[in-house]
Amino acid sequence: MTVVVGARAEPDTVATDDAAAEAPSHQILLITGMSGAGKTTALKALEDLGFECIDHLPLRLLPRLLPNSGDAAGPAPKLAIGIDVRTRDFAVETCLTMVDQLRGSKAVAVQLVFLYCDEEELRRRYTATRHRHPLSGQLPLMEGIARERQILSPLRNRADLTIDTSAVNPGHLKRMLQGHLGLAEQTGLLIQVTSFSFRSGLPRDADLVFDVRFLANPYYQAHLRGLTGRDNAIKQFIREDSAYASFFDSLTHLLQPLLPRYVAEGKSYLTIAVGCTGGRHRSVFVTEELASWLSGQGQRVQVLHRDLERSGGRVARSEVKVP
Repeated sequence: MTVVVGARAEPDTVATDDAAAEAPSHQILLITGMSGAGKTTALKALEDLGFECIDHLPLRLLPRLLPNSGDAAGPAPKLAIGIDVRTRDFAVETCLTMVDQLRGSKAVAVQLVFLYCDEEELRRRYTATRHRHPLSGQLPLMEGIARERQILSPLRNRADLTIDTSAVNPGHLKRMLQGHLGLAEQTGLLIQVTSFSFRSGLPRDADLVFDVRFLANPYYQAHLRGLTGRDNAIKQFIREDSAYASFFDSLTHLLQPLLPRYVAEGKSYLTIAVGCTGGRHRSVFVTEELASWLSGQGQRVQVLHRDLERSGGRVARSEVKVP
């Protein structure tokens, strides 16, 4: 069972214009905890939530990222920093001193997030990945885990938020960070719809692949061969195929309930690939139609025609934007 504990409570305040003017302009999250408990996963989730993320930043360099540090580039308004026993110059006392210093700045709102995990689950993860625990050395794995837990206990006691990740998948962890830290999704789900030629192989990053080679092929019509799926003559030809309308209706009915589920699982990017023989006619047309439908559903959509230039097509990439 996952346990989330907010260890620090702030006193109730009454909002005033002066208080609003003095509100911190920068948010810093320090992500720490047991090795193998999910710090890297948490940083990836926070990156999706609009944070600039840095892992294993030496603590002595942290002041350079703060407001008024003299850095011409300036600090990111939302910064997440991963620190643990593998970080150069890491020490619990140094980390706690840094937290206290950050909390003394009116320009910075800092929160310390501590991730931990059941020892048996940590053993299973290290056994599965065959990674060496940073504190085990020549010791057995479980002794290294126990040693790290003892060293980090002062950090856990001072944390604003502690999360047990023993039974938490990446999507759940992202939602927990959102909920308990009051974070809003910055970008939502970005869907890339790409056409491709089966002769050139499947797109490696595709989440969903649809084969439209069952549709009538314009290539065998001499007057259509030199056109692409973006030309009106090709669009009309494919729409006249008796199989097209029912296929596209089934495709949209399949995708409609899936999209919110992908979002619920914390997915930020979804790639839908549509393939035909040459990647020039049928797949291009269906890709454009599907992108238009997705945009009409309020989704953020990118369109890529992977093999259109290779086949002599005029345009390889476009973007459909939500109004």
